[in-house]
Amino acid sequence: MATFRARDRSTAVLRSPRSEVWAALVDADLIAQITPYVTSIDVEGDRWTWKMGTIPVLGVAVAPRFTEVMELHPQDRIVFTHDPDRPDEMTAVDGTYELADHEGGGTDVSIDLQIACTLPLPGLARPAVERVMAGVVKHMGTVFSRNLLKHLGEA
Repeated sequence: MATFRARDRSTAVLRSPRSEVWAALVDADLIAQITPYVTSIDVEGDRWTWKMGTIPVLGVAVAPRFTEVMELHPQDRIVFTHDPDRPDEMTAVDGTYELADHEGGGTDVSIDLQIACTLPLPGLARPAVERVMAGVVKHMGTVFSRNLLKHLGEA
């Protein structure tokens, strides 16, 4: 067993007002609908449990399930960290969304997240596994962004 990581950082300027972007980012049902591979997000207070469909990684089928502690700073920032009470989960995501008014109108949005996944693979497989993970994360981000823009009426 080894732990593998992938990171995604991106920024965008959306035409939508910050309040509309915020409302979308804190709507767990919407996030589950517009994010590839995510089948559902269960919310219990500040804990969001993400359930994902099967993702093949070098011959190993992974169906991640992970619980995030969501720290919401209304219309400014969302900080999410893996729930320390869930050490049994093999996947963890830590990151931040930041929102700010864009000078010419609209909203500046940035995300920085890191995914860690413990898999029944040797550490020697790290370059190949992390390359696959980076590709999956990039695809998820691209489709999520496109779907978010469509939801906001910007597509």
